[in-house]
Amino acid sequence: MEQNNSSLGGFILLGFSDKPQLEIILFVLILVFYILNLVGNMTIILVSSMDPRLHTPMYFFLTNLSFVDLCLTTTVVPQLLLTMRSKDKTMSYIGCVAQLYVAMGLGSTECILLVVMAYDRYAAVCRPLHYAVIMHPQLCLSLAATAWLSGLVTSLIQCSLTIQLPLCGHNQLDHIFCEVPVLIKLACVDTTFNEDELFVASVVFLMVPVSLILISYGYITQAILRIESASGRRKAFGTCSSHLVVVIIFYGTITFMYLQPVKNRSKDQGKFVSLFYTVVTSLLNPLIYTLRNKDVKGALRKLVPGKGH
Repeated sequence: MEQNNSSLGGFILLGFSDKPQLEIILFVLILVFYILNLVGNMTIILVSSMDPRLHTPMYFFLTNLSFVDLCLTTTVVPQLLLTMRSKDKTMSYIGCVAQLYVAMGLGSTECILLVVMAYDRYAAVCRPLHYAVIMHPQLCLSLAATAWLSGLVTSLIQCSLTIQLPLCGHNQLDHIFCEVPVLIKLACVDTTFNEDELFVASVVFLMVPVSLILISYGYITQAILRIESASGRRKAFGTCSSHLVVVIIFYGTITFMYLQPVKNRSKDQGKFVSLFYTVVTSLLNPLIYTLRNKDVKGALRKLVPGKGH
């Protein structure tokens, strides 16, 4: 059958091969970002688990977020770097499908995790006296499990529908990794159902979470404005601003990729946007949380020999 041609020969991942000079620059930048990504997110996980002062709901969710980012970049970047520096741009069919499922699952999990973190910040700022009761360990575990499970379910549904599309021998992926919108565009049949289904899933995992986060921050802003002391307002804002920066960057880029009609997407824009939310955003998380957070900086000093007190 024609549709099996791709599964026999795999996919040719074009990436930025049409711009050789840019590809060399991007290779170096992506490699540096990936190394920093690994170090940054592993540091967050290590510090949050080893310092008893950071055994709080906020850092529990941050550890989950760092683990998601670590896995997401590792799913995409090594294969991308390999194809960028190799004359053979081929990626096996099994490798592409595995990357498709894992990246979709992790991206969806992160969408829900950011909502959970917004709820945590809402409880901390708006209900400080009841915070420990509201965000009890069992609820934190349940919320984290819900995020991971929702990511798994949406990946199984979305990716399973996508890989069933006949490609009729089309095996050139003009993208940086195997992603649902790109594979839908490659299909040689009417993909209206898949595009509609992807749009609905994107609304559920992008627009609904963003709406819930904005509602949370609406209440948080009201609570902050009621604080009489300027130092109190700064402290309350500081606990939330880091999360808000991550939310804006992550949702802004991923919404551009998934809520725009498949046929309207510019291939180069899609590549850079995907590169941004898989590589850059994952690095921004540890940078923002470590550089702007006294607790994390204090825990880091304790772990570094000669820096602790």
